[in-house]
Amino acid sequence: MRAGSALLADFLASLAAERGAAKNTLDAYRRDLADYLAHLAARKRNPLDATTQDIRDHLAALAQAELTPSSTARKLSAIRQFHRFLAAEEQRADDPAALLEGPRQGRGLPKILSVEQVDRLLRVAREGLEDPARPKREVLRARRAACLLEVLYASGLRVSELVSLPLSAARVAEQKGGFLTIKGKGGRERLAPLTPAACDALIAYRKLLLELHPGAAQQKWLFPSEGESGHLTRQVFARELKFLAAAAGLPTAKVSPHVLRHAFASHLLQNGADLRIVQELLGHADIATTQIYTHLLDERLNAMVRDLHPLNDGG
Repeated sequence: MRAGSALLADFLASLAAERGAAKNTLDAYRRDLADYLAHLAARKRNPLDATTQDIRDHLAALAQAELTPSSTARKLSAIRQFHRFLAAEEQRADDPAALLEGPRQGRGLPKILSVEQVDRLLRVAREGLEDPARPKREVLRARRAACLLEVLYASGLRVSELVSLPLSAARVAEQKGGFLTIKGKGGRERLAPLTPAACDALIAYRKLLLELHPGAAQQKWLFPSEGESGHLTRQVFARELKFLAAAAGLPTAKVSPHVLRHAFASHLLQNGADLRIVQELLGHADIATTQIYTHLLDERLNAMVRDLHPLNDGG
């Protein structure tokens, strides 16, 4: 009988090859399934002889550990896909996870920043950028943060897509507008817009970067770093965004790169954008993922019916 770790490696390799799963996705599956394998090992069991009751007991242990319903549902989804893979590969004849139901959970609404709050963030990010008395290296860091914020709110990129933008993105900015070509989840390509303000911020940041670090012209990345990846990490940008939020008088727990992505989507919808267009801009493969924002449309849709329906005479 093959070891659970070998079966997990096969499953992850399949996700990478057949679905084009990104490293972050694979890491999340690896962590969730490692917990499951440890649970089985403690019972002297293996994924090939695990029962439905074994999985139920694992879920019960997660509940006792006070894991949130959404986290438990995510782990159960990983287990389901793992066992579905084992059955499809004829590693075992049945699927013990097929009939399990996940924990009930309400559909969480995304944290949203208002337009005014985003404006405050942007104003704080732009402060002091033209101060000649400020050390240039300090200005460079501030310009990078301002640039990241401007580009994120203009395009709605995932933070992993943002920090790993290639150097070629600078050429789009130099054209004073246009679209970035983004390769997102599953290798799907889409176009992401750049506003004139985002272009200006990107050009100013790039100019100062090359002035202080001429070798950056040979770098692959738009936001280079000396770290292992060669580009700025998500964690560094998230931390800098928290500093900006605090300076803008906003609750730091309410502000993150993903919240800015939500703001991009929600503000477009509130101003009349079509849900399908927002789906395309966000890079969602399924419209159902984008529909989390539809609660924002209720007031606008009600007003539209009230004002435009021929039988609504206000009487």
